[in-house]
Amino acid sequence: MQVILGIIFHSLGGAASGSWYMPYNLVKKWNWEVYWIVGGLFSWLIMPFIAVLLTTPGWNDIIGSTDSSIVRLTYILGVLWGVGGLTYGLGIRYLGMSLGNSVLLGITSLVGSLGLPILRNVGNLGEVLPAGDSFIDMLGSTSGRIILFGILVMMIGIVLSGKAGLMKDKELADVKEGVNSEFKLTKGLIIAVISGVLSAFFSFGIDAGKEMGEAVRTIAVDNNFSFVTDGVYLFENNIIFLVILWGGLTTNLIWSLALIIKNKTGKDFVDTKSPLLKNYLFCALAGTTWFLQFFFYGMGETKIGNGASSWILHMSTIILTANFWGFYRKEWAGVSSKTRTTIFLGIGLILLSVIIMGIAKSDFVN
Repeated sequence: MQVILGIIFHSLGGAASGSWYMPYNLVKKWNWEVYWIVGGLFSWLIMPFIAVLLTTPGWNDIIGSTDSSIVRLTYILGVLWGVGGLTYGLGIRYLGMSLGNSVLLGITSLVGSLGLPILRNVGNLGEVLPAGDSFIDMLGSTSGRIILFGILVMMIGIVLSGKAGLMKDKELADVKEGVNSEFKLTKGLIIAVISGVLSAFFSFGIDAGKEMGEAVRTIAVDNNFSFVTDGVYLFENNIIFLVILWGGLTTNLIWSLALIIKNKTGKDFVDTKSPLLKNYLFCALAGTTWFLQFFFYGMGETKIGNGASSWILHMSTIILTANFWGFYRKEWAGVSSKTRTTIFLGIGLILLSVIIMGIAKSDFVN
């Protein structure tokens, strides 16, 4: 039952992550840097603080009593992740919702799920990296081998999705209108690689900040909080997200303010010629939806753990949701049946990887 709940929570988080950008499409007469930072304030500051305030009594004392090196490392990983988030939007802009998310999140999935396990087997790095399973540990257990197989299936699905994007680029080379007007494959892929690698640092930040989450768990168990199951508190990760997102806020705030000053777009905030109320509301909706991805991720992680399985489940459902929106926006309109079959096959394998991850964490295997 706990595994099923974990999959449900990760699916809700993935659906939120795959959908959060949609409200930005409804923002009118605002420049990118303006609506990005308005929505971002909800993503990286307001909503994480509200979540911690409601679920983590004494959160400030916990952070204050945690070793400063742990808080600093978690924050720095958040800063690096923030760079990945900055380039995410550009990747979607040039590749579209379907292909952009498939490629970008595929890279993030691979790096985020296997990066630390592989590094833990390199020299003495395992002694300084956050605790967790190594790649050899995964190879030595049935659950670990099934997870690695699920990752392989997912990556094949992502490769097929990328192939479908190449086929689409060739077929629609002369069609530059609507959602395809900014499609630039080479530029988009370069940006997606950079963003995909750095976006995986969020997973590393969760591992780095585990001591704070464990402190919350101890308080929750000792004081008989609600939502404690088998000695694990459902919301114990919110305090880790708060610190990581401080790092993300730092990166994005500096970049957005620099663009606002350079482009002289600060007037957008108060320009009555634009639908100000609607713009602020849509940005708030986008930012809140974005944060919900990790709010639910944290809940799912308490049921499954923050290893490769949780990260892959999260990323898989994001890709599936993003592809749904891609078809809804008719990004694949006009392509051949062969191209459409290829993208469907890629999506199908990604969905299969979710099922495999569920099996890997089931009581039947463990």
